[in-house]
Amino acid sequence: MGFLIFCLIMVAAIVAIIRIRNNIVRHHNSTIRAWADVASYERQKIKILDGLYPLVEQYSSFEKGTLEKVTELRQNIMNLNMKDADIAQLQRIESLNKELMRSLNVVIENYPELKANEIYLKMMNEIEEQNENVGAAITIYNRNVELFNNQIQIFPHNMINDMLLRKKAVRPFRDQNVSQNFDYRPNFH
Repeated sequence: MGFLIFCLIMVAAIVAIIRIRNNIVRHHNSTIRAWADVASYERQKIKILDGLYPLVEQYSSFEKGTLEKVTELRQNIMNLNMKDADIAQLQRIESLNKELMRSLNVVIENYPELKANEIYLKMMNEIEEQNENVGAAITIYNRNVELFNNQIQIFPHNMINDMLLRKKAVRPFRDQNVSQNFDYRPNFH
């Protein structure tokens, strides 16, 4: 009887270890998929930027900086690693995107006839839509990072991770510019 109880305890322990390991893997894969979604939405901006470049070029003999920003943003998006989360690169892309949007607003102010250009307005709307998609994808990515990090840091999951998988915590995306301009600092310590 004692041997049977011992065997049942061992089987239950093995099943629990397998479930914990599988949950860690599941959350890790969700984080990878969420990152791929962020990168995919960023890449979709390239199509818009490719169409925007010649249009802005017509109006920007004095706005060469805007064209350079379009090119720089496009290049940074192309260099975004689709497989591994490169938060620093994503922060750079988001910063460049904000700079470009400011420059495009300046171009509109300097060239009022551009406001009436349907193609330009359509592209600006598409860029805004893609920015919203990227923002939503980043929110989902950060949530997946939180869930994954919790899986590898809570007990007994951390022990299973250390023994079997050795997964490292993933860094969430944080917009440095926004947090620098935000007065409130929570006390998490």
